[in-house]
Amino acid sequence: MSNFSTKLNLASLKHTRKLLKGQSGEIDCLIIPIDANNLYRGEKGLYLDLYHIQLKNPIEGQNTHLVKQNLPKELYEQMSEAERMAMPILGNSTVWVPQSNEAPLAEAIGEDDDLPF
Repeated sequence: MSNFSTKLNLASLKHTRKLLKGQSGEIDCLIIPIDANNLYRGEKGLYLDLYHIQLKNPIEGQNTHLVKQNLPKELYEQMSEAERMAMPILGNSTVWVPQSNEAPLAEAIGEDDDLPF
């Protein structure tokens, strides 16, 4: 089983980055408009639905997938091909498999071991 490591550029969503004035000066903020970014309102929260696109020729040890927003079917079908292609890449993912330091059992037990069984 493999795991993913994903990095998202949330500033690539629509209308997100703002400078606000705080008591100690300007604060760089990330504000995500819900409707403009097609966030899904669920029973337990707001969700950004994503999908991963596997790269055809990934470089070993680097990104293996691109991450884009998964839009509702009705909205996606209303978009032109140019609008679909213009959807921003929100980030990237790397598939990784944890390395084990343990030797396989066959290698750990040598042929000349004096085992009682």
